[in-house]
Amino acid sequence: MINEEPGELFSHPDRNLAMELVRATEAAAIRATPWIGRGDKNAADKAAVDAMRKFLSTVNFQGLVVIGEGEKDDAPMLFNGELVGTGQGPQVDIAVDPIDGTSLTAAGRSHAISMIAVAERGSMLDASSVFYMEKMVASEEGIGVLDIDRPLAENIAALARAKGKPIDEIRVAVLDRPRHEDLIQQIRDAGAGTRLIFDGDVAAGINAARHDSRIDMAVGVGGSPEGVATACAIKALGGFMQGRLAPQTDDERQRGKDAGLQFDHVYGLDDLVRSDNTFFVATGVTDGELVRGVRRQGGLISTESIALRSRSGTMRRVSADHQAAKWLDE
Repeated sequence: MINEEPGELFSHPDRNLAMELVRATEAAAIRATPWIGRGDKNAADKAAVDAMRKFLSTVNFQGLVVIGEGEKDDAPMLFNGELVGTGQGPQVDIAVDPIDGTSLTAAGRSHAISMIAVAERGSMLDASSVFYMEKMVASEEGIGVLDIDRPLAENIAALARAKGKPIDEIRVAVLDRPRHEDLIQQIRDAGAGTRLIFDGDVAAGINAARHDSRIDMAVGVGGSPEGVATACAIKALGGFMQGRLAPQTDDERQRGKDAGLQFDHVYGLDDLVRSDNTFFVATGVTDGELVRGVRRQGGLISTESIALRSRSGTMRRVSADHQAAKWLDE
């Protein structure tokens, strides 16, 4: 039974939107695959951006890109402030990353995805003035248990107790960066294991919130835009997430203050995205724990995607076979 009042489905994103968005991430992933392992991340990104923009133009919504890849002068990137969609239907905020993991794609490494996050208009935190955010993500067992302000060893021990696991079975995902050397040592000193990732902390955060994942927690400093996009997915998974902005310079901190952002403040899920009706879709570019990468076998191209929606609390896997002839360049 549909409980919505007349016109409500027009005003708010509906359940069909996720499947429409999957078409855009599939297209971006497919177009990026010729560039896997070719060492040219800009070419891979451009191919994905062009395909995603084309398919987004067919979706019945009024989409405002609040988390994109650059400013208007940097076109063809999907830029902050760009309007996408048919101009009809619900008004929504969009976070896009045609390839989360361009370096992974260029190097032929795993875990690159194409992703889109959507929430009702005005509900996503605009943290574009501060590039980095410290994040902590886990499954629902972390709710009321984890606190980014506490020492990491205490959080690891608390999560192990909540999940009923010994500490030495806890696996923590963290970006393999020089800035995380001390963090990595803290994890190991606590008795837990690390899952070091080259790039793509959105997928790592989602994996940390999934019950069937080998990752129990994701921590560390990564992109603020990716943090907001991740929050849309974590809401659908019923997981835990906290973030704290990490400006790198005094000028960046001042820009953040001018934009109304708070520092030395813990942002929870409802701060990162206020809407309770969020969508997150992703298609694998290269193979990863979250989704398989694009594969071509004879005349078919196979893709695997996920579609999450917070209102229904669902995560769907979408496997699709595409006729390769339909994707030949004109």
